Amino acid sequence: MPSAPRPAGPFTPVDFQLVLLRRMADFNADLVDRARRELGASAADMREANKRWQAMVRSRRGRPAAAPPGVALVRSALGAPESAEPRRIGDLECEALRWRLPLWPDLRFEVLTGGDGSAWNEWLVRAPGAPAPAPATLEDLTPWSCTVDEVARAFPPARPLPGTAPTRWGLAFTAPDAHGVRHEVVAEFTWGLLQCTAVRG
Repeated sequence: MPSAPRPAGPFTPVDFQLVLLRRMADFNADLVDRARRELGASAADMREANKRWQAMVRSRRGRPAAAPPGVALVRSALGAPESAEPRRIGDLECEALRWRLPLWPDLRFEVLTGGDGSAWNEWLVRAPGAPAPAPATLEDLTPWSCTVDEVARAFPPARPLPGTAPTRWGLAFTAPDAHGVRHEVVAEFTWGLLQCTAVRG
């Protein structure tokens, strides 16, 4: 008999990680199931956490009018960021806020926020000082092994593709297989983390 969802309460770091996992389940159900069990949560817990998060994203109640929805919601779930640093992207200045997540100790959840308080981007990035992967072949591109930036750097010139849904990104690039044969590849990412690759043609 399936377990019932946990009673609703404060939105916790566990709940937040369940939201990330829910978006990844379409690609890697087995990995998501193992990670969910590591958090001590049921499939019903994951569905309920995602439902609550979507409701909070859509609601304007319960947060200061000046607070950006993305940053305010992440802070409400994860608390103060582990780090906050200024960053320049082209001619634009922003702030990069990062939080630690137990499921991915070598990664951080990063929110880029503009000077007007808007949340520009939310995704997983490699933690400072953590060993970064150096994929060289198609076989190295396993699920959850790399971030968007790491794949783009490994196989230039990678071309960004529109995401198939919110929180998803795509990259198109050329990569060799283990035998040195080069292929046109499309990689799918959710929350900035590699989910799958497909060879075109």
